[in-house]
Amino acid sequence: MNTQTLLLDVGGTFIKCSDGRSIPISSGGSHAEIAASLQEAVSPLKGSDGSSVSDAAVGVCIPGPFDYRQGVFLMKHKFASVYGESFRALAGLSDSVRIGFVHDVNAPLLGLLSERPELRRGRVALVTLGTGLGFSYAVDGVVQMDEHLDPVRSLYDRPFRDSILEDFVSRRAILKVYGKPVEGDVKEISERARAGEKAAIEAFLSVGKAFAEGARPLLEELDIKTIFFGGQIARSFDLMDPAVRQGLPGISLEVIRDYSHTAMLGAASVLSSRV
Repeated sequence: MNTQTLLLDVGGTFIKCSDGRSIPISSGGSHAEIAASLQEAVSPLKGSDGSSVSDAAVGVCIPGPFDYRQGVFLMKHKFASVYGESFRALAGLSDSVRIGFVHDVNAPLLGLLSERPELRRGRVALVTLGTGLGFSYAVDGVVQMDEHLDPVRSLYDRPFRDSILEDFVSRRAILKVYGKPVEGDVKEISERARAGEKAAIEAFLSVGKAFAEGARPLLEELDIKTIFFGGQIARSFDLMDPAVRQGLPGISLEVIRDYSHTAMLGAASVLSSRV
């Protein structure tokens, strides 16, 4: 990767950049505010006169709905003010700059596959645990995507109990099961669990049990042998681990320790492979 390549992980509150910068962005902001954040993120690829460096390339990891081929925002729950707008135009990048886009759940799985050749055999899945429940999987080193470059299968909307699985495996699920007021969100509950509080321990185990129960049919259908976990709540996966292992015997479970780095590797792999 040369010095003219920049990788971006675009979230709802920050854009993480491969050069170490973290640019604030508000997914609920105005058109001008979002454009300004994108322009700041790509500023290293522009000359003193504001023009784009001709041999530059940008790899962008971004959530959907998004047109990953054309680089157009299609989200309505986030980034609504730039719906239908081109990332290139908003960021002020000329046509000379090569840009590749990848779904934020596919990106870390692509990163894992690029970094660990042994994962390119068999069936490997990635699960993201956070505000929502993301899922992507690969067969013999190929991440399975649909015609829109979105993950071809999903977990979040699987029917489960009286609702969908995401209602039982997510940030809001942990808060609901715990049922006590907290100021520090899920992180505080995890700290209480590690301090031995029974209600906090049970909240994570309950969510882990729900994940195993709700995900098992799809994992068995796809013959998944290895699952990697990432996302904010995955930092507390050790508290869910016993329940998940009990419910999914025979499947290898591993947490991605540097999730942002792995997602960046995925964005880089898109630039090189043009997935």
